[in-house]
Amino acid sequence: MNTTTTLAIACSAAFLAQVGISSYLPAVPAIAHSLPAAEDHVALALAIYLVGMALPMLLWGSLGERFGRKPVLLAALAVYALASVAMPSAVSVESFLALRLIQGVGAGGVSVMARVLVRDSFSGALLAKGLSWLGMTFVIALGIGQFIGSLLQVAFGWEAIFYGLAIGAIALMLALQRVAFPALGNADSSVSAWRIYAKIVRHPPFLHAALAGGLGYGVIIAFNTCAPLILQGRFEWSAAQYGWLGWPISAAYLAGALMVNRFVARTGRLRMMGWGVALVLAGTAVMVLGSAFASGLAVLLWLPYCLAVFGQSMSYPISLSLANDESPVSGSYAMALSGFMHQLMAALIGGVASLLVSQQAWPLAVLCVALAGAACVCVARCSADQNALRKISSI
Repeated sequence: MNTTTTLAIACSAAFLAQVGISSYLPAVPAIAHSLPAAEDHVALALAIYLVGMALPMLLWGSLGERFGRKPVLLAALAVYALASVAMPSAVSVESFLALRLIQGVGAGGVSVMARVLVRDSFSGALLAKGLSWLGMTFVIALGIGQFIGSLLQVAFGWEAIFYGLAIGAIALMLALQRVAFPALGNADSSVSAWRIYAKIVRHPPFLHAALAGGLGYGVIIAFNTCAPLILQGRFEWSAAQYGWLGWPISAAYLAGALMVNRFVARTGRLRMMGWGVALVLAGTAVMVLGSAFASGLAVLLWLPYCLAVFGQSMSYPISLSLANDESPVSGSYAMALSGFMHQLMAALIGGVASLLVSQQAWPLAVLCVALAGAACVCVARCSADQNALRKISSI
């Protein structure tokens, strides 16, 4: 399987996993009315999905190392498809959230295998470029998926969103049947996978880079958790208007990913990651100022958020590539662990954000700027780690 085919499969898988996050967001009020349930209870579906993605990621990674990429990817897609097709039949918010959890479990496996396929094919700056393609896919899922979700809801009802996700998973499964994956060497079963993961997470260069990416990802999750109620409540946007917001968000993420793809090799990963995190901090700071001094202007919420998205799309693929290149253990373990950390952090942040859900923007803005500040600290630690490694290698 050549690198072009690898990227195509990885991007398709990543799109499917990430579109599960954003496509249903414009339909939150409609789902709440249909079940029936409070909107803030339905808003928990985002955090629940992320919990489902996070919890089995380490297991998916070890299974991919033991049984191969293709069988594990097919199994994850099957779980995702079955849960998606069952969700429109939910009769209560509890059953809806339970199916959402199972859907997240499948999405976690799909996401891990997408990143592992890229990790198998690239390293160094090329790995950052390869992961930037996944970043472009992420933004298409984040923005266009949200837009398509709003169209499906208006045309066919919210149930069509989840049927569409199931059809996408089945289509990718059928396509995979025609692709031959390279054979892997036999995994060393004498070492526990959990000991391997423990060894990796205790390695500071891996840990700091992974945390930097996860905190920036948390800004996006926090916004997606709170924004539907703020914009469709306080500012009285329709579902279609909220769906249109996906376009500027998509443009911002795409621009950042293209920056990485074009300039990371000549600029250097650490420098470009620092620029990206600084932009996330600047964007979230403007959100705080806007919510404090001009709370009646929706543009001062979503436009600086787009700046933060631009910065995150620059820093995220670089943080992943640094974390995996600095891992003391090769194979799929480091990619699975970084994915687990990011999804667990996103689930926790999404849970906190769901407790802050209101029609006021300032709680969301304060949470986002705090996450961005913490990400800046982690980037500084990454730079210190690299300096320390250079000193050791020069001795």
